[in-house]
Amino acid sequence: MTKLTDSELHAALSGLPGWTMAEHKIHKDYKFADFVHAFGFMSTAALAIEKMNHHPEWFNVYNRVTVYLTTHDAQGVTSKDIELAKLLDGFAQKLQ
Repeated sequence: MTKLTDSELHAALSGLPGWTMAEHKIHKDYKFADFVHAFGFMSTAALAIEKMNHHPEWFNVYNRVTVYLTTHDAQGVTSKDIELAKLLDGFAQKLQ
């Protein structure tokens, strides 16, 4: 897996609403109605994430889930991170 170039990363982020660069990772804050919905998002996503074998850095406080994605082996953002971001957005859309 190779790290995306700056132009590839910019193009990918333009198609991912709400995702930005932070600390050399792509980042998004999700806000849900309450803790149950936030935890449901994490639980539902966890099953698909495990199948991908590509795990996010994520944090939950009440109704918010903060996500950072990077591919540690490539020392940066790769197509796997973009794929996971799209997957997470799909799960979040169903719960928001």
